[in-house]
This record gives sequence, structure tokens and C-alpha cells, in this order.
Amino acid sequence: MIRFLEGNRITLLYNGADYFPALEGAIDRAGREIYLETYIFEHDRTGQQIAAALKRAARRGVTTHLLLDGYGAKDLPREVIDDMRAAGVQVLIYRPVLARFRRSSYRRLHRKIAVLDNRLAFVGGINIIDDMDTPGQTPPRYDYAVRVEGPLVQPVHEASRKLWGLVAWSQLKRRRRRQQRDPLILPFAEGVRAAFLVRDNISHRRDIEEAYLDAIGQARSEVIIANAYFLPGRAFRQALIAATQRGVKVTLLLQGRVEYLLLHYATRALYGIFLDAGIEIYEYHRSFMHAKVAVADRRWATVGSSNIDPFSLLLSREANVIVDDAGFAAQLTTSLERSMVEGSRVVTYESWKKQPQYLRLLSWLSYGGVRLLMGMAGYGRKH
Repeated sequence: MIRFLEGNRITLLYNGADYFPALEGAIDRAGREIYLETYIFEHDRTGQQIAAALKRAARRGVTTHLLLDGYGAKDLPREVIDDMRAAGVQVLIYRPVLARFRRSSYRRLHRKIAVLDNRLAFVGGINIIDDMDTPGQTPPRYDYAVRVEGPLVQPVHEASRKLWGLVAWSQLKRRRRRQQRDPLILPFAEGVRAAFLVRDNISHRRDIEEAYLDAIGQARSEVIIANAYFLPGRAFRQALIAATQRGVKVTLLLQGRVEYLLLHYATRALYGIFLDAGIEIYEYHRSFMHAKVAVADRRWATVGSSNIDPFSLLLSREANVIVDDAGFAAQLTTSLERSMVEGSRVVTYESWKKQPQYLRLLSWLSYGGVRLLMGMAGYGRKH
């Protein structure tokens, strides 16, 4: 059951151009406490700016927590982490030990969250990486995040604090006690209904997927899903097909450029099934697409870190915000429709049928490869 909270201000942020100045400014204004979680933290211009802001916060006495994924942030130089720690930033690594054939190694911290003074939060799909550095493409990387104010900040804060404590305990790190009580968060009179969902491997295994399935199942006019890595399981595929059969227009905006060869072609193996059902498919080619958002009936919307693939839905820690508001949904819909027109190519049934046989074979071999990996991880029957 999704727990919606009333009275929130949810601001849609487009790409890093909106997100990073907002995040850096919020860090510089923080007075008590910061939690920042990210999958990737690059030592590029953007990473250096955010690291500098975290160090400034720690030096002025703000309790500053940075949680990095052990695989996604593996290229961050050790001296950069040591420098932040020397400035007073508390840095922990989520699953720092990688064992290729152990199931736990596939469970990554993939969510992107920032919480500041338990008054302001950011949730989305944007890593700490310079999204204007896209060699051979038109920048920026295509992605979204939201700025959250109001009662919804509390569950975001609680999730970040809980995970930090769990990782600190598992690594026998001493936790610093908070010295002040969390402030009371009052709803905004003109705020919107919104919910915060996480996916973990304990008590919230299917929360995000079930939210998608509920929205698709209740849709009456339109569903738009923009997702960088889209490889849904049987229940999800059936929900999309059932929606088209009752007259709902279903549109998929997917990654058009090859970033991860296996996932890219595995996704294309499903195109025939979707096109046969009347689902429209657009591939985003202008730059690398990293978005994980959706809109249903121009009322329900979600922005977050979760892809619709087995790695996000069955393995990783993810976080999404669900917004029940026509104004926010219209804003996101307009952005998605603009991206379809300006940066995408439609995949027609005719063009799909005319593709070379070797590409079809590559797609199905890739699909089988992903299923094999999931089977090795012990999740083959669940997807």
C-alpha cells in the first residue's frame, strides 16, 4: 500500500544543469546535517564541485554523510575520499568487496538521494558526474530528479539515516549521535500528494514495480514510460499489453545509443512483442539517455533511480518519488514529448521487420545472456 502524504512542493529538475546548482546551493545552506547517496561519484568537474561543497559543510560543523556504491564509485581515487574524510566528511562504501559469482555482489546501491537538515531532499536518477562531458554526442545526458519540500522529506530522511546506520554497523564504524531533534515538517497549503518508495532486499522488494503495475492497470487514456534500461518481466509486459487492449495509448521512450551491449540488444528482443500489441516505441539518440520516469493519465507520475530491468527490480537498492498531481504530470509529459520530437526516432513495425537477421539473432542471444546472469544470481524464475 502506497503511503501518500499531502502538502508537498515537488520541483522537477531537468538534467544536471538544474540539479547540480540546486544540490550545491542546498549543501552550502545546510546548517545541521547532510546525507548524500550516489551510485557513481566521478572525479570530474562536477564531482570536484560537490566534494568541495561537502568539505565546506563539514568544516563549518555540519554532520556530513556520503554513501558511495563500491562498484559504481570504484574509479573515485582513494586520495579524494581521504581528502574529504580529513575535512570531516563521513564517507562509507556500500559493498566495497566485489566477488563476481556471489549473489550479493549484484546487489548495488543504485539510488540517488540527498537530504539536508531534514527540511529538503533530492531524489532522482542523476549520478555525481559531469553530464556535459559526452564525447561524440550532443550533451547533456538525458535525466531527471526532483526537489522535495514538505512532509515527504521525513521518509526520505529516515530511509537515508537507516541505511547509513546499517552500513556503519556492518563495517564496525562508529556512528556519531545527533545532538538535535528533527524539526517538525508542516505541509504547504497548496502542496501536492506524493509518496516515497524504496526497493530493497528485505521488506520492500517489489514496492516500485507494484506502483508501476497499479498505475498501468488503472490507466484509462495514456501511459508514457521513459527508461534507460528497459527489460521488464512477464507481469509487466502483460500489464502494458492489457492496457493497449482496453484502449490506452502506451508509449515507450528508450535508450537508442549502445551503452551496455548486452542490455541494449536484450531490450530490442522484446520490440516485436510490443509493436504487435500496438505499443509505440521511440529511441532517444541525441545523447545517452539515463532517465527513469513515467506518467499515466497525465495525473500519476514517478521520478527516480529504478530502471525497469531485473537488476533494478530484483537486486539493487532504488528510490522513486510518486506524484499525484495534474500540474506536475503535465510538466513531465511536455518534457517527454519534446524529447520524442527533438531527440528521438520512432521504431515502426515495418522497420523492425526489415532489420537484418543477424541483429535479431544478436538481440535474442543478448536476452538469453541476461536471463543466464539472473539465473546465476538465483533470480531467474522471478523475472
